[in-house]
Amino acid sequence: MTTPAGSPASEAAQRPRVEGDREQEILDATLDVLADVGYDRLTMDAVASAARASKATLYRRWTSKAVLVIDALKSQKEPQTAPDTGTLRGDLLGMFCGMGGLTDQRQTTILASVITAIGRDQDFAEAFRRDFIGPKAALSLMVFTRARDRGEIRDDVDLDLVMAALPGIVLHRQFLLGETPDAAAIERVVDQIILPAVAVGPASHRSHEQKDS
Repeated sequence: MTTPAGSPASEAAQRPRVEGDREQEILDATLDVLADVGYDRLTMDAVASAARASKATLYRRWTSKAVLVIDALKSQKEPQTAPDTGTLRGDLLGMFCGMGGLTDQRQTTILASVITAIGRDQDFAEAFRRDFIGPKAALSLMVFTRARDRGEIRDDVDLDLVMAALPGIVLHRQFLLGETPDAAAIERVVDQIILPAVAVGPASHRSHEQKDS
């Protein structure tokens, strides 16, 4: 995928890297500050202080906090491949209950911290969706596509729609209702909503009968 010129990701890619492990240390410090105070209150001064670096060092590599935050989000050590347990249920639980998933409190805290920026900063929002959400969505689509190929999902199911249901429900309950997601909550959504919605066989027949009645 080509990164648009002038985007936060392309700006960071064009600037000189910080030597050695210092760049990752700065990115880790950025995530710490982001989780602590949120995107709106994050400043280059705060990151420089947390990373024990000079602001000049930061600005040589990152022209703005948007560029820095996108780079920091991309630097997180998360699974780069989708789980392959042989069942849709197993794959969904493996993907959303582990590191970087919906039960990873640091991950959801960081996500919450950038919500306001997504609504106000178009360049940041585009880079966030492309570079942070995009890879996660691609792995999720892979899981659902494999399940359909195995015969677990009906051919008429809209995969783009259904794959957004699990994170949508869980994050709604966390951000709006104040619930802390855990593995049991993920299992309930998978077992009571996702699997019945895509099922081939009796469950799908009952769904169509209810819709037609």
